Amino acid sequence: MADYTEQEQEQVRRAVLNAMAYVSKADPGFFAAFSESAAGARALAAAPEGIRSLLTGGFILPEAQSAQEFDASVVPDLQAAIGAVEAKDPADAQALKDVILTAVQQVAEASKGVTPEEQQAVDAIRGALA
Repeated sequence: MADYTEQEQEQVRRAVLNAMAYVSKADPGFFAAFSESAAGARALAAAPEGIRSLLTGGFILPEAQSAQEFDASVVPDLQAAIGAVEAKDPADAQALKDVILTAVQQVAEASKGVTPEEQQAVDAIRGALA
């Protein structure tokens, strides 16, 4: 596993958490958010050790922005984070992509199945990682 700066780690953590939040907000609901958060956390906890260490660190909250700005920033942020990891270690980048796809799929499935809106969000993330 390559060494990552604190800034690179923060960029990756923010992108991964925002990708999961993007899918979760596609199916709004107070109780759904708890199930979806727990599912995402379990997926990240099951990641390979190297990826888990890349994702560990300070708590990150999404920056205050409108829903449209958030939607427009998720895919580019995710692509930038993957690019930063890929520049150091292509194997890490592939492992990170796998973890992200697993996490967003589990978030989508966590509350009463996958809605069309959640599937659209998952597909957007899958497309960003392709």
